[in-house]
Amino acid sequence: MNIIIDYGLGNLNSVQKGFERVGLETKISSDIEEIRKSNSIILPGVGAFRDAVKLLEEKNLKNLIIEEVNKGKNILGICLGMQLLYDKSFENGEFDGLGLIKGNIKKFDISLKVPHMGWNNLKFQQNNPILKYIKEGDYVYYVHSYYAEGEEEDLIAYSEYEVKVPGIVNRENIYGIQFHPEKSGTVGHNILKAYKEIIS
Repeated sequence: MNIIIDYGLGNLNSVQKGFERVGLETKISSDIEEIRKSNSIILPGVGAFRDAVKLLEEKNLKNLIIEEVNKGKNILGICLGMQLLYDKSFENGEFDGLGLIKGNIKKFDISLKVPHMGWNNLKFQQNNPILKYIKEGDYVYYVHSYYAEGEEEDLIAYSEYEVKVPGIVNRENIYGIQFHPEKSGTVGHNILKAYKEIIS
């Protein structure tokens, strides 16, 4: 079973429906034993980084996720869930993330409208199996005011919004998607389909 972690923030049902459409069986849960026994972890999220970290800690999930991923379990972070994979966020203060990917989450300091909301196209940084069913230039749907600033070697695909916005990142068994694949039509569907194959 693949567990979508329920820690109190996130559009859990729409994420689950996105995976159902590609035939990946998932369960929404915050049960520690179920997470330990899972094949993979999906970490969604919408809202503030600080609130998300606090909720993960209160539910004893933060260290559990780190332990499971360090054992080699696959994780996919979506939107805020991707940002939580990084070392730190500077959203309304300074807060430690899961530290699974090197880098920080910072606010857009640009002349364009913030949040970065709506459709933007993806540019490929490097080959990766998650890109198997999409092509460079395909459009995906974003909603965020903060973005990841990490290492180039982890960057798979990005969008340009006055700055380079990481759209998909990967480090070993860790994947992150900043946009909403479940709201990105056929392109999002094909990304989740490829991710299903990666973890199968």
